[in-house]
Amino acid sequence: METIILGLGSNRGDSKAILAAAVERLSAVLTGLRASSLYITKPQDYFDQDDFYNMVVSGGYTGTPADLLAAVQHIEADYGRNRAGEIPKGSRTLDIDILFFGQQQVSLQEPPLTIPHPAVYRRAFALIPLLELHPDYCDPISKTPLAVMLAGLEDQGVRKA
Repeated sequence: METIILGLGSNRGDSKAILAAAVERLSAVLTGLRASSLYITKPQDYFDQDDFYNMVVSGGYTGTPADLLAAVQHIEADYGRNRAGEIPKGSRTLDIDILFFGQQQVSLQEPPLTIPHPAVYRRAFALIPLLELHPDYCDPISKTPLAVMLAGLEDQGVRKA
């Protein structure tokens, strides 16, 4: 069983309710699910949108990375996510990113999936709640503590909701 770490975000609709419902749904996918606090974050790549609500969940999983991706994308779709019809990095009802899959490095072409998530190291909105759950977590590739990576980032305006 692998320890999975997922990043969740929402900035369209009733984000708090959507994230709470997503955590409930994910508790059927991950065993022993733990959830971070909720954080509010300014948009980072596409600025003409509302602030995001972000959090991290972690738990055990016995399936494959592709199976987990299918499960989280199904949950996203159930809450109105339409990847084909949205602006990249734009507003969304629910976004679930697979940040880490145990200590594995994953690179799939179909479906497209890279783990560790390539942007996790520069996203305070992912690192802060992740470190709330796993304060000593280290990057599986470089073995660098994520707290060190977070300390090297500029202030991104992440605050508890």
